[in-house]
Amino acid sequence: MNLTNKRVVVFGAARGIGRAIAEGFIAEHCQVEGFDRDTSGPPLSGSGSMTACDVTSYAQVRSVADALTGVAHVIYSVGIGSGKFGFPFWNLEPEDWARVLEVNLTGAVNVAHAFAPKLIACGEGSLLFLASVAGQMGSQTDPPYSAAKAGLINFMQCAAKDLAPHGVRVNALSPGMVKTDLNESVWRASQGNRPPEQRQAYSAWAEEKIRKVAPLGRWQEPAELAAMAVFLASAHARNITGQTINIDGGQVMHA
Repeated sequence: MNLTNKRVVVFGAARGIGRAIAEGFIAEHCQVEGFDRDTSGPPLSGSGSMTACDVTSYAQVRSVADALTGVAHVIYSVGIGSGKFGFPFWNLEPEDWARVLEVNLTGAVNVAHAFAPKLIACGEGSLLFLASVAGQMGSQTDPPYSAAKAGLINFMQCAAKDLAPHGVRVNALSPGMVKTDLNESVWRASQGNRPPEQRQAYSAWAEEKIRKVAPLGRWQEPAELAAMAVFLASAHARNITGQTINIDGGQVMHA
């Protein structure tokens, strides 16, 4: 992909999709700076670094940006759910929304504000947000999460228009069913209101859901998201901006 020695910043790099994306850029011989609120997991491979950062603190994100030079690509792969099953939406309280919006949407805005000057100075590069199919379908599973990701997609389009004159591209990736801590938390919340005899194991719940919502009928893998993230950072994607790309087994099409 001709990305050797490009400096890449990945927020949410400690686990899940974010970690796969960080490792994908490391495999392309990039200089990868990973950031996450919890860095207690294993280190990134090779020369990749991992540093603690809370994306909901603009001061922390700005400090990270100010300390880095030559940043070409920034990836925001951070997301949380409410931890509750939101169907119908009044199963939740309005107070359940604030933290979900703060992490999924405001955190992304913090990163965009902090790194836009860096990317503009570079005169090229990209900004990529991890959205969700939930942000395109009004998912009833977790309305705060769904609404936050919808807002993120809209903000991505705004940022893409603003940064295009500077040669910087902005896109979003929307995963479908991926085995992550977040996906497992959705299962856990969905079982909470069921009688014990009706509760499903995670594997059974997930396989049933995949059969219902994904025409291809299989899990999506973090490595698939990583491969697309790397492609979107490359010159092969030089005319792709303002787009939401679904890696979802056909889920949005099906909906």
